[in-house]
Amino acid sequence: MHNVIQVEFKSNRKEYFNNKDALAVSRNDYVLVEAEVGMDIGRVRFGPEEIDPQTVEGRELRPVIRLALNADLEALAENRKDEESAKEIIRQKIVKYGLKMKLVDAEYQFDRKRLVFFFTAEKRVDFRALVRDLAGEFKTRIELRQIGVRDESKRVDGYGPCGRRLCCSSFLTEFKPITTESAKDQGLQLNPAKLTGMCGRLKCCLSYERDFYVSTLTRLPRVGTTITTKEGPGEVIHIDIIRNLMQVKHNNGEIETISLADAARFLKIDLNGIVAGSDDLE
Repeated sequence: MHNVIQVEFKSNRKEYFNNKDALAVSRNDYVLVEAEVGMDIGRVRFGPEEIDPQTVEGRELRPVIRLALNADLEALAENRKDEESAKEIIRQKIVKYGLKMKLVDAEYQFDRKRLVFFFTAEKRVDFRALVRDLAGEFKTRIELRQIGVRDESKRVDGYGPCGRRLCCSSFLTEFKPITTESAKDQGLQLNPAKLTGMCGRLKCCLSYERDFYVSTLTRLPRVGTTITTKEGPGEVIHIDIIRNLMQVKHNNGEIETISLADAARFLKIDLNGIVAGSDDLE
């Protein structure tokens, strides 16, 4: 049994740590962990029994130091309050230096040895003077970290048009490239208003079912091809994977709707386990 746990920090930042002393930790417990320099604090998201060892195989993981005390949680709350004050200060200084950047968030490391400001910008920003000013203001190590719009949504959090919390904020640990091919494979209209998320980029959820669609569609005739059903030859004009239906237009203009399971029978295609009603295909 390995002793790796996943710890969640502010704004849904998640990392794996080595619980080398086998501390008795449970989900939602707060723990102190070793940071790059100093200590940080976060909430246990997954314990060893919930993490596939292959996920962290070969990684060098920093250790868990101990369970958090009440005094640690009070210090954490104070940090969060001070971060709001810090954001107001840096906004004023951004204006002072005339920098074209948008502040997204601020995050103190638990031991306050580092203060990170996250921002977005269209171009590279020379913020050296700003960093020196901030270091003098806060008396700690200052980092300004430029992030993309998808990371901005992840840190800001919110709810999508589906009514659920944003995927990037709730469970995604990394972003995968999303292209319009994902929408085309699923027969979705290329309407930016429908396909883009809160970040202004294509929705991450477009990739969730793509493999299923591609796997199924590659075993079915393409739209525009001619097939023969019990009603005779006709052209495939639409395939609905979710409803397990195919529409075929015959020469007389009539449109026949058949199940994908029936289509598989006519075409002698093996779709076992892929479409509903296909488990008894002959």
